[in-house]
Amino acid sequence: MCDAAVARMAGARSPEELIAWQLAYELKLRVYALLKTGPITRDAKLTDQLRSAAGAAPRLIAEGFGRYLPGDFARYLRTANGELHETFDALRDGVDRGYFTQDQVVPLQRLSKRASKAASGLIKYLRTSTAPHETRRRHSRRNEPVRSGPAPEPPEPPEPDPEPPEPDEPIEPA
Repeated sequence: MCDAAVARMAGARSPEELIAWQLAYELKLRVYALLKTGPITRDAKLTDQLRSAAGAAPRLIAEGFGRYLPGDFARYLRTANGELHETFDALRDGVDRGYFTQDQVVPLQRLSKRASKAASGLIKYLRTSTAPHETRRRHSRRNEPVRSGPAPEPPEPPEPDPEPPEPDEPIEPA
């Protein structure tokens, strides 16, 4: 992914500014238009599958964007990627069933691949980013919390144990 695209992702203030969302949204609209006419209208199951998969990708990207943490966002992007692949395959299935021509489907499949590649690039970027107000961990450890803000002060050293009192009478061995 080019540096300019990553820079745009880093400063995005809404999901609509993300290339992955824009491509997924365009794919959704074009799939919806394709589903309005032709023999596909008689196959409710495939129509619903295509409509659901195509509509889910931009929705998941938007929801992930609103989750604040990079790891959460990446998880939603991976799911959106799955929906993009499902859309790609369902379009192929529509050709196999005779509902669409290859000429109708290839541009949408290319758009699906472009959206998937953009989402994958964003996932890669998110691996190196942190949420605002969080410090970056040097070593990734699963069960250690990420500290935010300044490091806590070390605890004060414990008070030395008082010396045991002297016995009143010496103890002699038996």
